[in-house]
Amino acid sequence: MAILKIARMGHPILARKADPVADPTAIEVRRLVRDMIDTMEDADGTGLAAPQVHVPLRVVVFFVEGERAASEGDQAPEGGDLGVPLTVMINPVIEPLGPEQELGWEACLSVPELAGQVPRYNRIRYRYTDLEGKPQERLAEGFHARVVQHECDHLDGVLYPQRMADLKTLVFSSEMRHQGAPEVVD
Repeated sequence: MAILKIARMGHPILARKADPVADPTAIEVRRLVRDMIDTMEDADGTGLAAPQVHVPLRVVVFFVEGERAASEGDQAPEGGDLGVPLTVMINPVIEPLGPEQELGWEACLSVPELAGQVPRYNRIRYRYTDLEGKPQERLAEGFHARVVQHECDHLDGVLYPQRMADLKTLVFSSEMRHQGAPEVVD
């Protein structure tokens, strides 16, 4: 296990479309995922995509803390927790469930020190293959949906500033925190 170097905005790896993973069960993929999880935890992130660690493959790791989703106003299922456990997605595909979008604050480990308001679909369905090679499908809304869309954008060579409708909302993270705004950090 290792802490990998995170690519920063401007590096060519972040501007290209990542390649599909041929064998999600391969030992090299498992090793990459372990290192990505260690790197994400070390950087205090919520998610990480393989291109962010200089690997051009369609791999994402993420989790959502229950209290973080609750602070975004998401509604928990009756008797359930809002959180999403650590998830490993291989070759994910996103499907918006309606045209409704919402602005929300985002930050990124590849765009350090900055945050901005980004429009994202409110509700999505996403499909992926897990590390056992099994297909998975989930529905997501609110903060959960925002995190998945943000991470999957990295697989298509898109950083959140490219999604921003108004660059006037691009601010230093420290200023955003002073204003009490929540953020997504990957």
